[in-house]
Amino acid sequence: MPTALLPLSVTDAAVCCEPLTKEALTEAQADDLARSIKALADPTRLRMISIIAGSPEQEACVCDITEVFDLGQPTVSHHLKVLLDAGYVTRSKRGTWAYYKLVPGSLDALARVFQSA
Repeated sequence: MPTALLPLSVTDAAVCCEPLTKEALTEAQADDLARSIKALADPTRLRMISIIAGSPEQEACVCDITEVFDLGQPTVSHHLKVLLDAGYVTRSKRGTWAYYKLVPGSLDALARVFQSA
C-alpha cells in the first residue's frame, strides 16, 4: 500500500533548493518544493495566511478565522492543517480553542527560492 507523502516544510524546501536561477532542481527537490507551494495555491489558504499575518503577533484564534469564511468548521480546520503540515503556521491549544501563528521566516524562505540574484 503506498504511503502518502507529507509536504516538506517550506523552510526545509527552501534550504534544499538554491534560487531557481542558480541551478536546476532535481526531481525530488521539485516534488518537495511543489508540495510546499501547493499549500499556498488556494485562495482560502492565502486569505488565512493574510489574516494570521495581519493579526497582533501574527497569531489568530481559529474562532476568528472561521467567522471570516462562509465555510464549515471542518473545512476551515482542513485548510489550517494543510498550512500547518507545510510549515507556514504553528498551532497551540488554549482551553477549547486552537491558535495559529505564522512561522517566522516561512514566507521569506519560499521567496528566496524565486530570487534571481
